[in-house]
Amino acid sequence: MGARPPTPPLQFISAPALSGAPIADGPLLDAYSEAVASTVEQVQEAVVFIAAHSARARGVQGGTGSGFLFTPDGYVLTNSHVVHGAESVMVTLADGVQTRADLVGEDPDTDLAVLRVGASRVLPHAQLGDSSTLRVGQIAIAIGNPFGYTHTVTAGVVSALGRTLRSMGGRLIHNVIQTDAAMNPGNSGGPLLDSRARVIGVNTAIIPGAQSICFATAIDSAKWVVTQLFAHGRVRRAYLGLVGSTVALPRRVARFLEVEQRSAVRVVEVQPGSPAQQGSLAVGDTIVGIDGVAVTTVDDLQRLLDDSRIGKTCVARVLRGAKVVYLHIVPQESRALP
Repeated sequence: MGARPPTPPLQFISAPALSGAPIADGPLLDAYSEAVASTVEQVQEAVVFIAAHSARARGVQGGTGSGFLFTPDGYVLTNSHVVHGAESVMVTLADGVQTRADLVGEDPDTDLAVLRVGASRVLPHAQLGDSSTLRVGQIAIAIGNPFGYTHTVTAGVVSALGRTLRSMGGRLIHNVIQTDAAMNPGNSGGPLLDSRARVIGVNTAIIPGAQSICFATAIDSAKWVVTQLFAHGRVRRAYLGLVGSTVALPRRVARFLEVEQRSAVRVVEVQPGSPAQQGSLAVGDTIVGIDGVAVTTVDDLQRLLDDSRIGKTCVARVLRGAKVVYLHIVPQESRALP
């Protein structure tokens, strides 16, 4: 056996080797820190701690989560799974004041709920943003109460857009935001914010054991749900029975269709026996419009399928291969979680 070759000496990067190089990261880090800190200062007073209680055979059980005020008169947005089935809900405001909350309504299909707390004064509230303009890589800031540690702040980026999650009712939640802003149990229902202190999502779920793979319901979806809950106390939806994804519409295709929209909804799954199947929709079809109204995103399609279309014949404009076809579909009312 021959002699072991000598180990080459380690080479360290010495300080003189770096001297003279401009240090450009300092101002960038300062700008990033300022963006996060400024956002937190503007919104943290609107973030609340939620404790839900329900009577069980062996005593009072309950869970905790987060939420945020989005109106000055005491309306709170949170997750449905935080308050679902609760007999009483207590909300702790940022100043430590505890108050009982009434459930205005909930929508398990998007995992959203609206509460109302009594207010004898104008309450600090968060500004709702626009999730349709989000870009992958932009700053995302989460505020919540993980494991009861109130007003915990984490920051990261928007990791991906257009994700889907399965709701408690089995329905897919579309256009979900993925972020690496770290979240833990108790963050549910808290706001996901952009660098201008606007709410872009409602923190909803994590993948246990993963490294900061977290999800939030897009605020555009939440705004539509809130209007439904205010109007009816629940969300009535027309049901087609398909899974779709938002896809870009090539410019030449848009010219061929004589439309200005830049996107549409591609059908990726059709449920057996559903109105979509009965109306001859097929996997691979691209829905461009419903009843003459442009469908540019999955959110558009969900908004169009409101209670006014339940049981009524709708005309879907569909791109199938190189042809445009018009399909007659009769949506039914979706089944809500009992």
